[in-house]
Amino acid sequence: MIDFSKLGNTVNRSQLEPRDIFMSLPSRDKKYEYPRDVQSEVWKKWFEYRNQKNSIIKMNTGSGKTVVGLIILKSCLNEDKGPAVYVVPDNYLIQQVCIEARKLGIKTTTSEDDSEYIRKQAILVINIQKLINGKSVFGMRAINNVNIGCVLIDDVHACLASIESQYTIFIPANDKIYNEFITLFSDAMKSQSENKYSDIVENQDPYVNMLIPFWDWQSKNQEVYALLNQGEDRDYIKFNFPLLKDCLKICNCVISARGIEITPKCIPIHKISSFERAERRIFMSATLADDSVFVTALGLQPEEITSIITPEKANDIGDRLIIFPQIQNKSISDDEVKVKLKALSANYNVVVIVPSYYRSNYWTDVADLTLNYLNIDQGVERLKNGHVGLVVFINKYDGIDLPDDACRLLVIDGLPNMRSEYDAFEQNANPHNKRLCSEQIQKIEQGMGRGVRSNTDYCVVILLGRGLADIIFGSDGYKYFSDVTKQQFQLSEQLWNQLSAPDVDKMFSLADYSLNRDVNWITVSRDTLSSVAYTSTPKYNNTSIALRKAFNMAEVGRYQEAVAILTAEKNQVKDKELKGLLKQSIAEYTNAFNPEEAQQILLSAINDNRMILKPLQGIQFPRILNQTGFQAQYFVNYVSENILLPNTYILKINAVLEELNFSPDSAKRFEAALKDLSFLLGIFSNRPEDEYGKGPDNFWDIGNMSFFVIECKNGTITDTINKHDCNQLNGSINWFEAQYRDANCSCYPIMIHNSNLFDYACSPHQSIRIMTPQLLDSFKNNVRKFSTNVVLPDAFNNPVKVNQLLTQFKLLGPEIVDNFTGRFSVKTR
Repeated sequence: MIDFSKLGNTVNRSQLEPRDIFMSLPSRDKKYEYPRDVQSEVWKKWFEYRNQKNSIIKMNTGSGKTVVGLIILKSCLNEDKGPAVYVVPDNYLIQQVCIEARKLGIKTTTSEDDSEYIRKQAILVINIQKLINGKSVFGMRAINNVNIGCVLIDDVHACLASIESQYTIFIPANDKIYNEFITLFSDAMKSQSENKYSDIVENQDPYVNMLIPFWDWQSKNQEVYALLNQGEDRDYIKFNFPLLKDCLKICNCVISARGIEITPKCIPIHKISSFERAERRIFMSATLADDSVFVTALGLQPEEITSIITPEKANDIGDRLIIFPQIQNKSISDDEVKVKLKALSANYNVVVIVPSYYRSNYWTDVADLTLNYLNIDQGVERLKNGHVGLVVFINKYDGIDLPDDACRLLVIDGLPNMRSEYDAFEQNANPHNKRLCSEQIQKIEQGMGRGVRSNTDYCVVILLGRGLADIIFGSDGYKYFSDVTKQQFQLSEQLWNQLSAPDVDKMFSLADYSLNRDVNWITVSRDTLSSVAYTSTPKYNNTSIALRKAFNMAEVGRYQEAVAILTAEKNQVKDKELKGLLKQSIAEYTNAFNPEEAQQILLSAINDNRMILKPLQGIQFPRILNQTGFQAQYFVNYVSENILLPNTYILKINAVLEELNFSPDSAKRFEAALKDLSFLLGIFSNRPEDEYGKGPDNFWDIGNMSFFVIECKNGTITDTINKHDCNQLNGSINWFEAQYRDANCSCYPIMIHNSNLFDYACSPHQSIRIMTPQLLDSFKNNVRKFSTNVVLPDAFNNPVKVNQLLTQFKLLGPEIVDNFTGRFSVKTR
């Protein structure tokens, strides 16, 4: 019997325009009778620009992107531009694309050895890991790499984490190579911070890490290369090291007690040669605001992408009503929100996205189902098939579809984690880093898109956590939302603002407008979206682009040109912390041809940013003495100099207090928050251990020649204080006495710890005070009360009133010790 579908494929090669191809598919499912307007608009624009090597298509989640991508690749095949590859973030989506293609009547395969792929008759559907790995059949073979004519990467931002992980070598601490790395770089680590070295190597504190100084990394590159070659039988080296071999000298290496992370400064994507040589490369993403990732991770040239392909209007997305309870009423607690959501989950599927396993524990008492990478597929199917209740997803902001009743309320709980150890270092050095802020906002927005999968779908989004409030409002993160999400956010904000001091019930009553399909809400929501036009002009972060261009130069040994690029960018930026980070990068590339000058550049960089690498000759701790003076006056000066309005001040206080808690994997955030809090209370402080390599975690000048010497052990869960922690605080007392021996100064040594009982082997200094979790909570409660009173009109800029409030809430320097720390005891044998 003759198969006429095969004949049809041959005839259809004459059809190139995507819409014509769609309409001529003979066996497409009834649901595909006609394409959507947004699909036709995108096809038309792509066809006009199809001969460009690189095309970026932006469409909202749920607007039929998969159909658009399949038809585009079919057009490429008809034009004899194959073989064609469709790339998705994970295996689950491979199945989804193949099912969609089957309904359209388009042939797909999941094997690159399939003759129909080789003969350009079927589209190969693979995940991003198959395309990009150190043994990739698409470019890492010496010969016979699988050819690609045209490739489409769907959900680019979702693929990014996988791309970065493939270009990352992570050696776990239980690997013998880890110990050899420690031996190789022990002197370099000690020169940066002996305490941190001790925490990592001797005490195995999993929440401390160190960036290896670039001069040691470069000088010992051959030894590193040899060590990694020894471990090529390990999968985490075998599939990753080949991608980094050629740029190993300019990689970052971060060491922690968990393991060793080696990452490139940008992704050398050209290593996947078939991808690099593909005649057509199409990148599809949601409509996110920062396009720098196309340059930094995928190697596109900014000047090549002058226009982005989008639909005409933004009405291809469904209805999202956004609620942020703790913005409108600062006293609403997480617990109140949790109780409310549990009640709503009796009638609706409620999905909660948390950043970590640790945070998922908070929801254990109310969760009907908790999903991680092991059981996520089954959980998604359960949600799609009926009512489940309250479901928690752990660190899954993309790659899942929860249409219609599968998700009617979606909760984003807290800030997503940094993607790498180096990102954590960079955030510590530059907390307001625009790149990292943009990446976190994009991840949040990706998460918000899980519950709305078509223009007829609807979902209520609840944002939870003061950390989110600070990044969205305090750090102007809302600017990084896409235009559509920004409009939906602002429309929802107008709803909140009509409520006066709402409690949790009033805030959630807003959800009824969406859940009950209120005609007035639907009308205004659709009108708002219909007025939003997509922008076709790409938006890039200038610093990210400069870093990519410099990396490209350094990768081929043109270090002086790399330095020139970064120097030009450094001269443009105003943020001192970012300027310091750029100087560190300049010094790193300079070290390749002038090591002495590199150290001078780094010494200059320290003046802009104390949290970066310390130069070889070291830096001296500049004593702070009587800088605060009158605490209340310093408070007034600080809020004025930093242009803090009452609402901004409240947001910052709340965000800081949220970070001050006893939990693992939070030490650096705790220390940074403690420093921020000091300034918000009118006290000058710094972080000597991180900023200078020696001294306590935090150091507060409380005036009158008195200081707090603080060691933060907020990750502890033990019943006693161990000898190491005791010796660390004793050592910080000695550090203080050495720094201030010639002045009539005194210090209050404070340890923030789970226990106030020292182990019997300890010899604590008699003046040590302990802040336990209970005392920390009391301290935070008083800070909250102070903050709500100090922002009143008669107080915020009035030093006399501020002083009265500091006194009332026991927040004047020594009073903090008297009221919020306690004495210790020592355990007997």
